[in-house]
Amino acid sequence: MVFSSNVFLYFFMTAVLIGYAVFWRWRKVNNIFLTLASLGFYAWGQPRFVFVMLASIFFNWLFALWVDREKRKPDRGRAKLALVLAIVMNLGLLGVFKYLVWLLRNINAWFNVSFPVPEIALPIGISFFTFQAMSYVIDVYRGDGKVQRNFINVCLYVSFFPQLIAGPIVRYQTVADEIEGRKENIHDFTSGVHRFLVGLCKKTMLANTLGLLVDTFFGLERSQLSVGGAWIAAAAYLMQVYYDFSGYSDMAIGLGKMFGFHFLENFRYPFTSKSVAGFWRRWHISLTSWFQDYVYIPLGGSRVSKPRLLFNMFMVWALTGLWHGAAWTYVLWGIGFFVILAIERFTGMGKWMEKHPIGHVYAMVLVVFFTVMIRCDNLPHAWSMYGSLLGLSGAPLWNSVTGVLFKESMWFFLAALVCGLPVRDFIVQKLHVNEALVQIVGAVLLVALTVVSLSYISLNSYNPFIYFNF
Repeated sequence: MVFSSNVFLYFFMTAVLIGYAVFWRWRKVNNIFLTLASLGFYAWGQPRFVFVMLASIFFNWLFALWVDREKRKPDRGRAKLALVLAIVMNLGLLGVFKYLVWLLRNINAWFNVSFPVPEIALPIGISFFTFQAMSYVIDVYRGDGKVQRNFINVCLYVSFFPQLIAGPIVRYQTVADEIEGRKENIHDFTSGVHRFLVGLCKKTMLANTLGLLVDTFFGLERSQLSVGGAWIAAAAYLMQVYYDFSGYSDMAIGLGKMFGFHFLENFRYPFTSKSVAGFWRRWHISLTSWFQDYVYIPLGGSRVSKPRLLFNMFMVWALTGLWHGAAWTYVLWGIGFFVILAIERFTGMGKWMEKHPIGHVYAMVLVVFFTVMIRCDNLPHAWSMYGSLLGLSGAPLWNSVTGVLFKESMWFFLAALVCGLPVRDFIVQKLHVNEALVQIVGAVLLVALTVVSLSYISLNSYNPFIYFNF
């Protein structure tokens, strides 16, 4: 079930909001209700995998209790053992479902052997709920969060449907107090509705439309793809991913507010970045901070020798690539960002770019260039696309196919460019337009766009969420 579907909008969300209102005076009952609703949400598309998620939650709950008990003793060795076992279990679960098939196929190809390769379906959102559950146990061990003895509360934290299958990755300490002591109010509810509708419009009107353009360009034969067409496709794909995922994050944050939960921001206008490092400080913030806190810093962070720092950065970005997908395209995507981030850090180029307007062009060109890798089906497809991007395949700079396709989607493409910038802040702060007027016009515009979005949902079957695959 996706947020931008008739079933979710007109039935599931409506039923959950009504049920929540009925039980809102009884916090424990309400938490049970939200937990059951969240499990039902997950089971809608993949009912058998709800047991995988429940098993993950149950064992992480037990490990956290074990860690908490052992760390109170003078000898904390068993607490560390419990933590290690919890990490092994979580990574093992993720490894079996997400990476085992890919690993066996590579072993068979490299060593000319024929190990049997099982057919293993990937549970939606397993990377997200595994990282959340694992971070809970780690935080209990570190003392960054209190252990939760109520299983339902832990289950609600991990399975809460707004952020369950595509993030943002929520830390337990962010919502620990709100699980039992949240204070719902009309301001949060209306703010949540507004945020949800913004995300819905991003998803249906921009991400889906750009997705059709991207699919068409990437499906062209190499002889039909011009240099200009390749760059349009690459830029459109980056914007599709942005509006797809930031739209989902907006809807998740908005839904959370409707129920009294406050999630941290996951995007901060990444297209305004002047360096690649700056881009990653603004893009998928919850994942970036997760790897920083649970991988980069434990490895030693930046307070180490240069060779060790390079190793730490390499590990973070190789794992970031693998986290997104079990394919060599994802691994090379992560390594590509490692290379450019290492160059920025050790040459000072990143800091220089941050101070000059050319940094905008530099950062966006590189991010667009690297992001092509994860849209390609395989490495040969990627090399073909890079050949077109760099003009190495003999492709013309522009052709009639590019012109026709771009003309059909030009206004959506330009709207996506503009909407990725802090336009409202510019209007209020630079043009000095009255903020109340901006809010009124924005509200009217949002209502109109929501009506259009709902009609898109009713009529259009093209409605994938990219990050469901990650």
